[in-house]
Amino acid sequence: MNNLKRLGNRIDVAIKADEDGFIGRECPNPECRGYFKVTFGTGLQGKNLPCHCPYCGYIGSHNTFWSKEQVEYVQSIAHRQIMNAVYNDMKSLEFKSKPPRGGFGIGFSIKLKPGRPVPIRYYREKKLETKIVCNNCTLRYAIYGVFAFCPDCGIHNSLQILEMNLELFKKQISLSLSNEVDDELKEILVNDALENIVSSFDGFGREICKIRAGKSQNIEDAKNVRFQNLEQARRKILNLFGIDIKEAVDSDEWDFALKEFQKRHLLAHKMGVIDKEYLEKSQDTEAVIRRKIRLNNDEIIRLIGIIQKISNFMVDNLPKP
Repeated sequence: MNNLKRLGNRIDVAIKADEDGFIGRECPNPECRGYFKVTFGTGLQGKNLPCHCPYCGYIGSHNTFWSKEQVEYVQSIAHRQIMNAVYNDMKSLEFKSKPPRGGFGIGFSIKLKPGRPVPIRYYREKKLETKIVCNNCTLRYAIYGVFAFCPDCGIHNSLQILEMNLELFKKQISLSLSNEVDDELKEILVNDALENIVSSFDGFGREICKIRAGKSQNIEDAKNVRFQNLEQARRKILNLFGIDIKEAVDSDEWDFALKEFQKRHLLAHKMGVIDKEYLEKSQDTEAVIRRKIRLNNDEIIRLIGIIQKISNFMVDNLPKP
């Protein structure tokens, strides 16, 4: 069985990256089985580094994160190589013995007929929704959804995603300053930027509370904190984690942020028309009831800076997951 012996006790099969340079990974945690992709050669460098599931946070050896499709592909390659080696070894045993001349005799022969080759279980890596380069370790990875743990260093990307969005909103404000944009479109761009800032901060806040819920006073309540009302969110975080996010900024900045969040509420639910509730909650002395709320570029930029302070404070002071 020389051909079979030459295979040895190891068969190497290359897993090729897709057209974007990613290789698929699958969480071995049976309660997760989340699929993601990474670009090997980016991120942390070294031997025997662990892999983190970006969805559930499970940590294990890289060799345990192969996807089901990849394993089936490797097994089919190995199976074909083994069967080919066995076939070639058996082929070498073929012979044909002719019967003796004259008289009665019997001839023998052995001939191996080729069978169907073992099929290769080819596969394609899946398309994912978000591509990220980790700010902490520079790993390039792709995930479903938006928020995730970095598969290399394990850092959660919630703050990175928020900062990326805030930079986009700054560009949106810059666009509104263009002379080529009319007044109506400028108003839409500025109003939309405010709504997007609050929505992005809300998504960030929910995610960071969810992944740290296990360190809170009430896990279910921590998973359901909302951040579209800043003062309510502050009180909930204080009760759940003992952290006062108001300490991230001075009192003037906090009051300014509260007013901007109330303006966003008007835009989202009242078509931007000032009502009595807004006057009571915002203490906006310049607002006039039944008139449309007015925003300017400077206040949006200021709010972005305040949101950055609050979000960094939360990342630094909330208990680690």
